[in-house]
Amino acid sequence: MRVALFAGLAEAVGARSLDLPWSGGTVRELRARIGLASPAAAPLLARSVVALGTRYAAEDDRVRAGDDVAVIPPVS
Repeated sequence: MRVALFAGLAEAVGARSLDLPWSGGTVRELRARIGLASPAAAPLLARSVVALGTRYAAEDDRVRAGDDVAVIPPVS
């Protein structure tokens, strides 16, 4: 799965996207997987929103392998 990253989160990871092995799970599980894949992103993940397609997702929402996913940190 490719996860789009924005602003300070992209800077922390050093890329505008992150490719992860993903067979499905919740937004909460996806955050954990991103944190493991890129520990530099971990401090921003808890304060970031996850978008699935065109809507913001709740922690218990399901994320499928083919979903369009973006993680957006707080911006000023």
